[in-house]
Amino acid sequence: MENRGHDDAKAQYRLDWVDVARGIGIVAVVIGHVWTRGPLRDAMYSFHMPLFFLLSGLLSRPQPAWRFTRRQIVTQMRPYAAFLLLLILVDQIVEPLKGGRPIFHQWPQDMLPILLGGTWLRGPYTIFWFVPCLMMARILFNAVLRRWPDPLDRRWGWLLLPGLLLAYAVGLWFSVSPLGLLSVPMAFMLLWIGAAWQRVRWRNAMIGPLVLLALAGLCGLVPTLNMKVADYGWPILSIASAIATSILLMRLSARIAPFAVPFAWLGRASLVIMYLHVAIIHYLSPYIGKTWLLIAALLAPFALYHLIRVTPLRRIFL
Repeated sequence: MENRGHDDAKAQYRLDWVDVARGIGIVAVVIGHVWTRGPLRDAMYSFHMPLFFLLSGLLSRPQPAWRFTRRQIVTQMRPYAAFLLLLILVDQIVEPLKGGRPIFHQWPQDMLPILLGGTWLRGPYTIFWFVPCLMMARILFNAVLRRWPDPLDRRWGWLLLPGLLLAYAVGLWFSVSPLGLLSVPMAFMLLWIGAAWQRVRWRNAMIGPLVLLALAGLCGLVPTLNMKVADYGWPILSIASAIATSILLMRLSARIAPFAVPFAWLGRASLVIMYLHVAIIHYLSPYIGKTWLLIAALLAPFALYHLIRVTPLRRIFL
């Protein structure tokens, strides 16, 4: 019984540090959308989206393909559609009250860009590329992981190099991204790196190279990322910097998890914050300063998450 309790405590600790890492990540996402230009914005964009993909890969386990695919579509696209419809309705009300015009105001023609999503969604909906991209990348990654459960298996090499080349090529060839699918090849790469990293034994000698790589992105020595449009900065270097920063943040999260409870709280609410924070920034930015905007964009969705959790709405939105 003691061993079981010890195992449960270890499992809970793993969940806690992942929540802390997600919390740090979602704060970085919101900062990057509040400060829309300058070195602070570029520093956040240098790693915040890759961090979420790496965490998802780290937690991946091979599952039956059809059951996993069906569950992903239901559990991810239902909240996606619900939050998107909610924000469209809010925009139809708020913009006329401000003397403006809703982003989608030509019906039924606007149904097509709404269904296409991705780069067709802007303003308060701009973040909606992320969940479909992550979902599709996870479905593809799980299908391969079922076949080769060890991410360090040499056979993965047959996919990874062509996949990396494809990730950079589609960013050069295409400028539109339905449902964020343009970023799926790079997301797949990041999922694999996350899954492979958990099998790598940590050595303190790794800190120096990782810090140098991370600083290259955080300090703007290499171009930053914009995963939504498959812009990955300098080939290899920019994404390597993002990975280095993310690994260091994951290590930090594991160390500070017992003391970083607020970040863990934000991490558990990160999906609701992801969906709603841009809308809050969009509507409030003319009226309040950036620091207050950051606080509102984090705390209002956080409060709504806890409200949804205790109502039947959780079956739709969570």
